[in-house]
Amino acid sequence: MDDMRVLVQRVRSARVEVDGETIGEIGRGLLLLVGITHTDTADDARYLAEKVAHLRIFEDERQKMGRSVLDVGGAVLSVSQFTLYGNVRRGRRPDFMDAARPEHAREIYEQFNRLLAEQGLRVETGRFGAMMQVHLINDGPVTLLLEHPL
Repeated sequence: MDDMRVLVQRVRSARVEVDGETIGEIGRGLLLLVGITHTDTADDARYLAEKVAHLRIFEDERQKMGRSVLDVGGAVLSVSQFTLYGNVRRGRRPDFMDAARPEHAREIYEQFNRLLAEQGLRVETGRFGAMMQVHLINDGPVTLLLEHPL
């Protein structure tokens, strides 16, 4: 498992709370759950940021998925999610050996968010390493798992 992972959910709205306080909130856009593994690099973050920004998963005038989050003026709520690397092949308790160490994961996650902003997106975030509550109104629902390298 050498892939950076981003679980993308098209949302009507989403927010993230820590200790009952809202720390990130968006209206229409994308909720991103971002998983980092040991070998992920800035190049992986760059590829996925560009992919997310230009992913055509919003309806166009023909009711087809023809518009990106940029096209619809949407925003992104990015939440670090090491549990995307939970391995349950053995037993019933997940192990997270494939998840990156916090220092490395934080660096790549922050790069990813900067790169999203450089694409022209408004980016809200959760708090790295915190226990968070994520609230969302899924739109569709549309949920995709992106990985890099492919």
